[in-house]
Amino acid sequence: MKFGAIIIGDEILSGKRQDKHMAKVIELLSARGLELAWGHYLGDDPALITATIKRTLAMSDVVFSFGGIGATPDDHTRQCAADAANVALALHADAEAEIRARFIDDPKGVTPQRLEMGTFPAGSNIIPNPVNRIPGFNYRNIYFLPGFPQMAWPMMQWVLDTQYSSLFDANRIGEAAIIVREAGESLLIDLMRAVQGKYPALKIFSLPRMQPERFIELGARGDPAQVAAAITDLKQGVTAMKFPWTDAPSMMVAAQ
Repeated sequence: MKFGAIIIGDEILSGKRQDKHMAKVIELLSARGLELAWGHYLGDDPALITATIKRTLAMSDVVFSFGGIGATPDDHTRQCAADAANVALALHADAEAEIRARFIDDPKGVTPQRLEMGTFPAGSNIIPNPVNRIPGFNYRNIYFLPGFPQMAWPMMQWVLDTQYSSLFDANRIGEAAIIVREAGESLLIDLMRAVQGKYPALKIFSLPRMQPERFIELGARGDPAQVAAAITDLKQGVTAMKFPWTDAPSMMVAAQ
């Protein structure tokens, strides 16, 4: 099963705010032995959001969407999700209960604007919000979360831990690498292809570095047992080409 992320907001694309979601998504998945397969950044463009959600609903991937589920004029995600699914927006009974409980002692009471935040595509389920009780929602394979990290991240953890714990395996993903010096990246391509062909389930990678020292981080990622074998093959290949190498400081063959 693959996992994806959609991050919505003009403020991210304009640089007014720096995105923190992508790194956190990777962290939360990795801690559970899972990986992020892809990610998209979208501005507050209803047509683009709708098209992206519609395309994503046709996939089997589990997707976390961040942002745009409030009630201000630039929050389009709830309506776009309904349009993409070709269903109506409707006040969700569980969301209404959470919102009414949240504002029970507020002098302004439960306003229509506040209840609007509980209108989701018909057929949705709510995602509880431990911070202010204004829930997110999921529709089929997409989990729609607020843009605020302090709310979104525990909500994502709740989804993973309650819906996908059967997939967790902290020892499922391993990674190991070596630091290769005096070699151009192009000189390592044939070796990488040979090792990739031998271990097709792994990801064989190279990461060149220019400053403050020039070298290439050459490694493998995937099943820990295969990673250990693949890194041995890479070491032997680099040695045969007479390039000096050392183990990368972050070398590991257990979970990341």
